[in-house]
Amino acid sequence: MRRTIAVIAVTSALTAGCGAQRSTEPANAATTIADRLSVPWDIDFLPDGTPLVTERDTGNIKSLQNGSAATIGTIADIDNEGEGGLLGLAVSPTFNDDQYVYLYFTAAEDNRIVRAEHRDGQLVNLNPILKGIPRARIHNGGALIFGPDNFLYAATGDAAEPALAQDPNSLAGKILRITTDGKAAANNPTPGSPIFSLGHRNIQGLTFDSDNQLWASELGANAWDELNLITPGGNYGWPRVEGISDDDQFLNPIHVWRPTDASPAGIAILDDTLYMAALRGQRLWAVPLNGDAQPYALHTNHYGRLRAVTTTPQGELWVSTSNRDGRGNPATLDDRILRINPESGSGSGE
Repeated sequence: MRRTIAVIAVTSALTAGCGAQRSTEPANAATTIADRLSVPWDIDFLPDGTPLVTERDTGNIKSLQNGSAATIGTIADIDNEGEGGLLGLAVSPTFNDDQYVYLYFTAAEDNRIVRAEHRDGQLVNLNPILKGIPRARIHNGGALIFGPDNFLYAATGDAAEPALAQDPNSLAGKILRITTDGKAAANNPTPGSPIFSLGHRNIQGLTFDSDNQLWASELGANAWDELNLITPGGNYGWPRVEGISDDDQFLNPIHVWRPTDASPAGIAILDDTLYMAALRGQRLWAVPLNGDAQPYALHTNHYGRLRAVTTTPQGELWVSTSNRDGRGNPATLDDRILRINPESGSGSGE
């Protein structure tokens, strides 16, 4: 099952980390969409274009309208210790018929996925559809996305117990593929199991490309962060492998980075370029998906830690900062959601 690696991106391990000094950004580089948010973790859009945002630490789901952020729902029983709290968000692909919004959050005993109804501008009737995902202070995963097949894909972390990522009976350290009722999707690699792939440490970003292929950004430990192209049933090696392996039973990443340059979070694809937010690396990575072009860094040290990346219905690129997550150095207006001009980035910033 070993995959040939087309390109491996490795940059200097001496680049900026958690407390890096921010540099001056060109005036046209970004526009603030919303500010003074509390760790905005994920962004998705209603069919009418209204942006919805999850706040990790407050449990609030916010609707963005004309530069203001209004709370339309709150998950009161989140546990936001460490990396936990309100995480992923996915609007139903059939929202005009069912009015559903899906959320991933950390509770006192587990991580879980709930389905909420969007009624009269508010999120109501929260209904858990999948419980029992192992939780911990760190490595809760949390990414949610609907695939082209209308199934819900959810990324889970190893809950600080690495061996769980290889355990086919545990939901930890996996990508799950489920129905809108939380059941195992049809044609999953193991019938009756929600597990789509395994051997993951901590995935915080999922996206599909124009060929309907699933990509995932994965936080490594001390050696390598990864960008993986996901194969159904694939085993990505953690904890036996971090980065590249010569063991044929594990699938290799497409690109790897040193954690000082990345610590990847959200990902999104625009015009056949994958954009990946970097937390510790404090930059936006651009990964061309066509040809042999190498990944390159944008907006290095300009906005601090970057968390969510999304494309809008209008084809714009948005990112969120994560400077109030306990590991950043927040500016007055943090945390923010920014509309990014990828053409105005200042290169690698090295």
